[in-house]
Amino acid sequence: MLTEFEGYQLLESWGVPVPPHTLVSSAMEARETAGRIGYPVVMKVISPQIIHKSDVGGVITGIETPEAAEEAFRVIMRNSTTNAPGATITGIIVERQMPGGVEVLIGGKTDPTFGKVITFGLGGKLVELLRDVSIRVLPVDEDEIRNMIREIRGYSLIRGYRGEPPKDEEALVNLIAAMARKFVEEPGIREFDLNPVILYERGASVVDARIIVGEATGTETSPRSGADLETPPDIFYPDSIAVIGASASPNKVGYSVLRNLLSFPGKLYPVNPSRTELFGRKTYPSVKEIPGPVDWAVTAVPARIIPEVMEECGEKGIRLAIIVAAGFREIGDEGAALEERVTAIARRHGIRIVGPNCLGVMMPHMGINATFDPVSPRPGDVAFISQSGAIITTVVDWSLPGEFGFSTVISVGNQADLGFEHYLQFAEQDRMTRSITLYIEEILDGRRFMEIVREITPKKPVVAVKSGSSRKGQATASSHTGSLAGSYEVYIAAFRQAGVIPARSLRDAFNLAELLASEGYPRGNRAIAVTSAGGFAVLASDYAEAYGVDMVEIPDDVLQELNEFLPPYWNHTNPMDILGDADAPRFAALFDVLIRHQEFWDIAFVIAVPTTTVDPAHVANEIVRFSRNTSKMVVGCMLGGDSIKSGLRILRGARIPNFEELEDAFKAVGNILDGRAAEQK
Repeated sequence: MLTEFEGYQLLESWGVPVPPHTLVSSAMEARETAGRIGYPVVMKVISPQIIHKSDVGGVITGIETPEAAEEAFRVIMRNSTTNAPGATITGIIVERQMPGGVEVLIGGKTDPTFGKVITFGLGGKLVELLRDVSIRVLPVDEDEIRNMIREIRGYSLIRGYRGEPPKDEEALVNLIAAMARKFVEEPGIREFDLNPVILYERGASVVDARIIVGEATGTETSPRSGADLETPPDIFYPDSIAVIGASASPNKVGYSVLRNLLSFPGKLYPVNPSRTELFGRKTYPSVKEIPGPVDWAVTAVPARIIPEVMEECGEKGIRLAIIVAAGFREIGDEGAALEERVTAIARRHGIRIVGPNCLGVMMPHMGINATFDPVSPRPGDVAFISQSGAIITTVVDWSLPGEFGFSTVISVGNQADLGFEHYLQFAEQDRMTRSITLYIEEILDGRRFMEIVREITPKKPVVAVKSGSSRKGQATASSHTGSLAGSYEVYIAAFRQAGVIPARSLRDAFNLAELLASEGYPRGNRAIAVTSAGGFAVLASDYAEAYGVDMVEIPDDVLQELNEFLPPYWNHTNPMDILGDADAPRFAALFDVLIRHQEFWDIAFVIAVPTTTVDPAHVANEIVRFSRNTSKMVVGCMLGGDSIKSGLRILRGARIPNFEELEDAFKAVGNILDGRAAEQK
């Protein structure tokens, strides 16, 4: 870590404003320097070993006289030597005490996944308590910097709060831009922390700086050797599959994989040197003995013999190997060496690898369950790409009673070869996929991931759950920036920059993915709600406000049309309470008006509850018609239990999701709007 004096010198060379300052080594020199700089001054101890100067009594502010300057020097030296014994004190910095203003923080760190990132937020002593920051992966342009500044909760202090004049936002933009540019250009700068930066009506000044230098590394994680290799999309559509290690023993992985693939309509080849037949299928002693081409090999054999198997797959011309075995990089150096050996063999033969240490791949529309999960999901239009096999088995099991379907399910495992970015590219061009859900523990090449997913999100929505949000281990961070911009926070910032919609839970993620698969992105934030229950109309207003959904006013001409057929005592506002005796024809007539007047709304929540006058199936059919005849997002909220099941089946059959809890519907839409706003800034 550079001393504050060294940091000031560096910042000055970059054109970043800092207070007038001088490093002194005696009380008399402090007196003379303070007079030259001009009172009041601040004095601080400078020592490579003393990071938190205030904690050792190494800072004195408000020094107004020559005598006070001399005494401050002596006090700081005494405090520092007493409270930090053994610290090397290189001097005491005397600097002009800058007038008060809005205190902000500008920080930068080198993230192991995404490289250099920049942080902005409210500064001062309460920065970790407030945690009011925004983060971006570099590089960024000035427009993005303005968005960073304006998205923090404390932006009103910069804009002018309670009669205070606005502060110099352009000076702040220029300062952040200069730091971001130099941080990218200077590979030896690993981390910096400018806190506080004081922002005035005109100009700004850094009044404390911590800068950490070190070996230039860019990102810490080396990209995989095959990360940039072309992956033909048709590699994921096999005509033939070999199961290497197929078994007749129900407790073996090879048994489960082969059994699951019996429904595959293509050619299925069990491989086992000690069997001639399995499940009525001819079994081959080696993959090389199979007549004709083989597209996929699912290897259900121990890790130690995978290199031998991969050599045989290469000789056979197999294009994709799914390695389910564990015992590779996840167990340590020995496993990592084995993984490198396997990938080198694959590279030599032109084989792409899923895994190792993975559950496998499911493609329900093609009758493929190349995993050892005993449950196969329903066909659907959501692709699920997960770093955890256990998460997949749980989600698939959960999806069946809810009649939720998938276009594909992929367990990425160790990502020795194919990674998230490759599977995303596949899902983008897969005609059965309409939205994509990710469960992520670690991305191996963050910048490549962002580059790929940024191209995909405008075409197909991507929702991600990132594990590891706890702050364990961050207490020892060497700076405010290190504490605020932890790994999880950087992932979420990167997702938002690339158009990925973050979700906190798997349930939230699939609610989002299903809604987006059915309805696509909303074109704006203007929402309407229709309900036959007054209580839910009130709740809809509450949830809309809580999740940032704008409930628009109903135009006069639309009100006039509605008044022609709705009872005179309906509430005449949005959310629209069309009363408890509303039947399906009343819903239908209202939908007809909204279909004709699509110019004033972007999202419609349809809230139906069980009553004696409502046939749930009839209402559900009208919701389907409404959705199909608009270019807008229609959100189904048929609330209740057994009495509405006939309606839910109709919505499910039309691929329209239904939210059993009204708050979940508004939460999902709010998350989508928030994600779209972040991408479009």
